[in-house]
Amino acid sequence: MRKPQYNIQCNIAQTLNIIGDKWSLLILHQLLIGRETYKEILDGLEGIPTNLLSDRLKMLEHDELIYKELYQDHPPRYKYSLTEKGMDLVDVFNSLVLWGEKHLNKCHKKLVHNKCHHTVELKYHCPECNMYIDSDELEVIEPNE
Repeated sequence: MRKPQYNIQCNIAQTLNIIGDKWSLLILHQLLIGRETYKEILDGLEGIPTNLLSDRLKMLEHDELIYKELYQDHPPRYKYSLTEKGMDLVDVFNSLVLWGEKHLNKCHKKLVHNKCHHTVELKYHCPECNMYIDSDELEVIEPNE
């Protein structure tokens, strides 16, 4: 359906082939925050051309990050939702919010604990050792094939 931008054997490059198009992450974010219809998504993304939104929704559905459900027959209208695969991007969104809070000149959003409203931080957990570990203790390896 789309030509890959990157022909690099790397998880980051291959993930960007799926969600790295202009507007794709922002469309997924609109669904994550509860916008479901084409109009709601369009209204939440100032400046996106309508044909591009339609194209991106089709590609995201093809890549199984979203699914659509018909809610009106005439004219046909759809509601869009994140699939489980799409919902797995929540940590990516949270990481981007945390990065922006730390590095943007103007912070637009903060990620806080919903009970005490204090800022949270990203931690890595090893379920095998049941330990929290620092990023300098991480290593990227190639899986045995």
